[in-house]
Parts: sequence; C-alpha cells; structure tokens
Amino acid sequence: MSVLSAPLPIDEILPGLIAVLRERSGAVLVAPTGAGKTTRVPPALLAAEIGGGRQITRQIIMLEPRRIAARAAARRMAEEWGWTLGREVGYQVRFERRAGPETRILVVTEGILVQRLQADPFLEDVGAVIFDELHERNLQTDLSLAMARRVQREVRPDLRLLAMSATLDPGPVAAFLGDVPTIESRGRLHPVDILYLDRPDDRPLPGQIAAGVRRMLAATPGDVLVFLPGVGEIQRSAEALADLAAERNLAVLPLYGDLPAERQDAVLRPLDRRKVVLATNVAETSITIDGVTAVVDSGAVRRLRFDPATGLDRLELGRVSRASADQRAGRAGRQAPGVCLRLWPSWEQATLPERETPEIARVDLAGPALQLLSWGEPDLAAFDWFEAPDPAALDAATLLLRQLGALDVHGVTPLGRTMARLPVHPRLARLLVEGQRLGHPREAALLTAFLAERDPFPRSPRGTGPRRASRSDLLDRLDALEAFERRESSMGDLNAGAARFVLKARDQLTDLMKRELGGSQGSSEDQEDSLLRALLAAYPDRVARRREPRSPRGVMVGGRGVRLADESAVLEAPLFLGVDLDAGHSGPLSEALVRKASEIHPEWLPPESLRTAVDLEFDATRERVAAWKRTRYEDLVIAEAEVPPPDAAETARVLAEAAAERLDRALALDDPEVSAFLARVRSLADWRPELMLPRFTEEELRGLLPALAAGRKSFAELRRAPLLDLLQGALSHEQREAVRREAPERLEVPSGSHVRIAYEPGKPPVLAARIQEMFGLAETPRVAAGRVPVLLHLLAPNGRPQQVTHDLRSFWENTYPQVRKELAGRYPRHAWPQDPWNARPERRPQRR
Repeated sequence: MSVLSAPLPIDEILPGLIAVLRERSGAVLVAPTGAGKTTRVPPALLAAEIGGGRQITRQIIMLEPRRIAARAAARRMAEEWGWTLGREVGYQVRFERRAGPETRILVVTEGILVQRLQADPFLEDVGAVIFDELHERNLQTDLSLAMARRVQREVRPDLRLLAMSATLDPGPVAAFLGDVPTIESRGRLHPVDILYLDRPDDRPLPGQIAAGVRRMLAATPGDVLVFLPGVGEIQRSAEALADLAAERNLAVLPLYGDLPAERQDAVLRPLDRRKVVLATNVAETSITIDGVTAVVDSGAVRRLRFDPATGLDRLELGRVSRASADQRAGRAGRQAPGVCLRLWPSWEQATLPERETPEIARVDLAGPALQLLSWGEPDLAAFDWFEAPDPAALDAATLLLRQLGALDVHGVTPLGRTMARLPVHPRLARLLVEGQRLGHPREAALLTAFLAERDPFPRSPRGTGPRRASRSDLLDRLDALEAFERRESSMGDLNAGAARFVLKARDQLTDLMKRELGGSQGSSEDQEDSLLRALLAAYPDRVARRREPRSPRGVMVGGRGVRLADESAVLEAPLFLGVDLDAGHSGPLSEALVRKASEIHPEWLPPESLRTAVDLEFDATRERVAAWKRTRYEDLVIAEAEVPPPDAAETARVLAEAAAERLDRALALDDPEVSAFLARVRSLADWRPELMLPRFTEEELRGLLPALAAGRKSFAELRRAPLLDLLQGALSHEQREAVRREAPERLEVPSGSHVRIAYEPGKPPVLAARIQEMFGLAETPRVAAGRVPVLLHLLAPNGRPQQVTHDLRSFWENTYPQVRKELAGRYPRHAWPQDPWNARPERRPQRR
C-alpha cells in the first residue's frame, strides 16, 4: 500500500507521461532538481503496466550513473510505497545486489544493463528502461542507450525507453529515440542565492573551504554541502575544518563513490547536530541530503581523459561546467531556501564550459568495444551510437583487445567471449581468466579488486623511496591487505574502510569467477609467478625495459619513456610492467610516471609476440656500422648483442646513408690534394662554363658514396678511400686535360721554380713568389685559356707579401724602385738590381 509523502511537482505530469508511453515507443522527461522524477516515475510506470500488460510480468529497469544514487533511489521508493527493499523494488550495482524474483523495479548502474543485454539480447523480461540523469553522459550510459535502442528498433518495438534529466538538451536524444515527445516538469526548487568571491583566492583549497564553510554556517541555519574534486581534497579539507568542527560541534562527513554503503547512507539522513558534507560530484544529482541549505562549490572536478599518444586514461583536474555548477547550487534548495557560495569571481562564470564533454569523447573504449563485438555488432564504426566516438579511439580499443587475446582475424575469440561476461574492464577480465587458469583465482580476484577500487594505501611523499627492493609493488600491497584481513586492524596509514571494500570486492569477484569460469584446476606453479604472469596477460602493452641497471628510467612498448616513481620498490628487474601509470604531459620527450610496477621474466612473454632479427645501424659515437642481434617483444627490444655485420652490401648502404648526413666527417675533403683538386675544378667551372665541368656539390659528392662505401664499415675507412681517384674519374678525358692545362697546380716562374697556385671558387687564383724569382717576367701570368690573371703575392726575403698585384708590368715600372730602396738596406745580401727587366732571377730558399 502506498504511503507516499507530500505531493511532488513531478506528480502533475505523470498522467501525461503515461499517456505518451502508452502510444509511443519512448519519451524525454526534463524535470528540475527536486521535482521527484527519480522516485516517482518508475512506480507510476509500473502501476500503469507500461511495457507489459496484465498477462505479461516484466521489470522496469532504471539506470543511475552512480552507485550511491542507485541504492538511495531504491530505498526511497521502498519507503514511499511501503515496499520491502529487495522484494518489490531492488537495486544492483557492481558487486552488490538486493533484488529477487519478485522485483518489478530494479535500479542499476549502467554496466549492469550492458551485462543484462549480453545474457538476454532481446531483454525479454524487461518492459521499460529509464535512463536517469542522462546529461552526465557516462560511457556505459551511452553504450546501454544505443544497445537498448537497437533492441527496440529491430526486435522489441514494445520496449519503452525513457530519458530523464534536469539539464539535458532534449532535442538530440528525442531524435535518437525516434522523434519521441519531450515532457517538462516545472519542479519546485526553492530559491537559492548565488554568491561569488570578490576576487580569486590564492590560498590552498582546504583553507578556502574552511573559510567558505564558516561563512555559510553564518548565512543559513541548515547543513552545508561542499563539492570537491576528489578524495584527497576531501581528506585535507576535513583536516582544515577540524578546529571549526570542534568549536561548533559539527559533524564533518565525507561522501564519495567508494565509501562503504552504510557510511553513505548515514550521510543522507538527518543528524542531531549540524553537519558539513564533503562530497565529490556523486552528490550533484539524484540524491537528497536531508538538512542541506548551503553549498560551497570549489568549482573543480576530476575527469578521466584518454590520451591517444600513450593509450592511457588519465585523471585531469579541471573546471566544472556551468550546467554542473547549476546542479550543485540546486542542492541547497531541495528542501528550503538556500545559498550557494562559488569559490570564484562572478566574471569567471562565463568562461566555464556550458556542459561536460561526454565520456565517450575522452576515455578508453576497450570495454564498450568488447561488449558490442561480443553482442554481435560486426562494425564498431558503423554502430548506431548516440554520439559516435573518435575513430582513432576505436582503433586503439580494438588494438588493445587484440593484444589481450580477445580478438583475432576472425572476430571475438572464445577467450574474448569469456572476458565479456565479466563486469570489469577487459584488462581485469583477462587477469581473472589467467589467474583462474594458473590455479590462483582468489588471489587473482584480490589483485583485480585492488586495481579496480580505490587504493587503500596512501601515496608516499615525494622523495621518500622504498625501504627494500621488491619483485612487485602490487604483490607487496596484496600481502599487506591479507595481513590486515588476518589481524582485522589498520596497519599504519592503511585506509581501513577502503581496504575492507577491496576485500569485499575480492569475495564477490571470487564468487563471480566460480559462476562464469568454473572451478580452478589447481597449479604447481609458484603463486607469485602465477600472479605476475596474470598481470602480464592483463597489461601486455605496458611492458617496459630499464634503460640501465637500477635506473628509474625505462622505455615502454610503443617507444614511450617511463620513469619509476620514488615509492616504487621494483628497483632491479630489467623488465617490468608499468601497471599504474600517470601519462603526464603529452609530447615526444615526456615520460609517463610508473607508480606501481611489477617484475616480469622474458620467458613469460608470448612467443607469437617475439621476434629476433639482426639490425644494422650506424653507431654515431664510434662512427661505424654495427650489427645487433635483437629480440623484440612487439616493438620493444628486450635483449641484444653485437655481432659481425652479416651482409657487406647492406653494411655499405647503411654507411653511405650515415655519411650522406656528415660529409665533412666521413670524407677526406680536408686532405690537401683533394681540397686543391676540388678548388681547381670548381674555379675552372666558373671561368669556363662551356667545359661542362661538375661543381662537385654536396649532392654530387653523396652520389659517390655507394662506390666509396663498398667493402667498408666506418668513417675512418671511408676517409682512407681513394676519393681523389674517384673525383678525377668523374671527369671525361677532355675535362681532365682542360683542368691540367687551364687550372694547373703549379706555374713555372723565371727562376725555374714551379710554384703552387692557390685556387678558391669565386676568387682569383693566387701565386706567391719571391720578388727575386720574378726578375725578367714582364706580364702577369694567366690561367683558364688566358681569361683569368693570377693574383701575384710578391714576397720579401722574409717570405711576407711586399706587394699584391694582378699587373706585374705596372709593379716593375712604378712600385719596384720604392720597394728596392726600402728593402735593399734591410736585406743587403739579396739582389736588388736597378733593371729588373733584364736581371737574372735568383732561386734562393725563403727565410722562414
């Protein structure tokens, strides 16, 4: 019999909603916070036999995004209608179910409906599905909505689908559900005064929270609800509020998803003293916390976001959306007029995003991909999503499923179908399957529960390293959890509540494994090795190799650099798994931080993912080609040894490629004979273009490398190669003769000496000779078939230029008399004839 409390605004529209659902396949209900949609709509549909007539007994399933909301909604409906929780109305969340064969209204979290669809693809015993708080757009919500719509459209036109929200834009979802009607409820939210800070507050967040709570306690007579981004901020804010709580006799209570159910329930009920509830965004929607008339909003939220560059989800701290801020403020007006203090200036409000980005656009899609493929969907990209995900994210999800062994070229493998039956992420499903196969299911279940739930171990302060080396940070924590269970007392800083939650989840997973995987066959293999191998099966893409012995740095499959956190005790293993990774900043040089690692042995790696090959590469340090025999897991080198290069032709190719990048180091271009020949050819090419001489550009020199590198392995050997012969061989006979004749290495001067000419492209050729050796020569020598005069450096007896000229006749006539007068006294033993035209040239060694 109904024992309903006072009427709620939603009651006014229920007849119209029922009428629509009798005629149409679905509807969208938009009702403000506090209208009563969560607790009044499901019983109304049940009473109207929506989705099942008198001859058909079918359930009404309502999806809630959060466990706390699902439990609270079921309990509230039971209280209002005088039902027994677990009989007429029940709930099912991960690892917890209170429902039976008589349950007609079942409140579930989204993943439960996906599992139901796997077991019963047509939802034969379900008459209606209600998607509450659809605006949150959790990944599993989007998936279950799309799957239910596919069932309705193709095989169950009698299935009714109802989307409900306070802030949802109804147009897109109404169109997705088949252009169904939208119904709006006015709601009865009490007025809420919105207050802002005058200016940004630079104090740490706990200090801001303490000041805000004090202000709100003075502004209203009721309780205060504080929104914070995470459990760490909740704990630090509770510490900051300790003095105020003692002064005012306040109950400071945390509220977050992993809090034990009994503690969550206690928060929702009135107390005999004022309370301050420190909550994550679990308190934004669907639940009413009795007595709250004030809200303090930090404006911060943590969201999972998938980083395609690393293949990892990472929690990002960001600003709340305007829609979420409005939802948070509305909590202050559920039962009476209230006030909301936003810890940001009013001008920042317009800079907030309008709505949250749906999870499907920002997180790992491996779980939904496996569920759809196992459900029979052949093409993930072609599936009729409510909002299609990024194709790159789907590709990454498919790749991971292949690495986990859930997919092969034929589709979902038997292993993949087994994994899909387990309501955990595919990685964790793989861990459970492997742990059961290796004979240690209970321990594998504990490991899975630890990875899936909130970590009960506090993070070590930065700079505090581990006390000892260990094989696995994960197994160390499992040992501590089992010790805690035996003693039933908290160990050090271990969070006892979170530890009990992990242990409870282990027991539930163990039962699940017995149902889905059967009994364990037992194993003679060491338990530690079995668990470490199960971890490897779950994280095959997280294998990393240490760069150097005992170094905290490594490289992971895919080439990403990683660094072990200070608190990791895996100090020695050359190969390890990065199980708990913080992707950090994206970028080619950034390193992912490994907070929890685990040792692996090379022989554990699957043979089909290993390959051995000899790699030829250029060693820039030794400037030589080296051959390395390498064993790779995927693309990660796990073993290597230098061997003799096996292929001379390939060695020459690698050497030539390296030399092409460093011609100055690889070729003897600074050899005097080589550099002189190049200068002669290049200069003559400028002076006599009709000769079609090569200019031996860098590109032309690179063209000689294959011939030079043949049979050689190093730059040192290349520099000893006959480069000059090859350069000369690149000229035709006629060109070589032209160079010899018109750009000669030396010129004979009157003394009989053959003096070298210095060539430099773009400049005149230079001949440096003592003045005495040039007596009797009237005209300046020329090269290039007489086109280019030689620039003469006429040297004093000390070998230094006394005159630079390209007009020897002018020198003898005009400058020599002065030079003779100046130098004769300084160098009396040298000839200084008055008539240089007819004087005998002297061939005397120059003074150095």
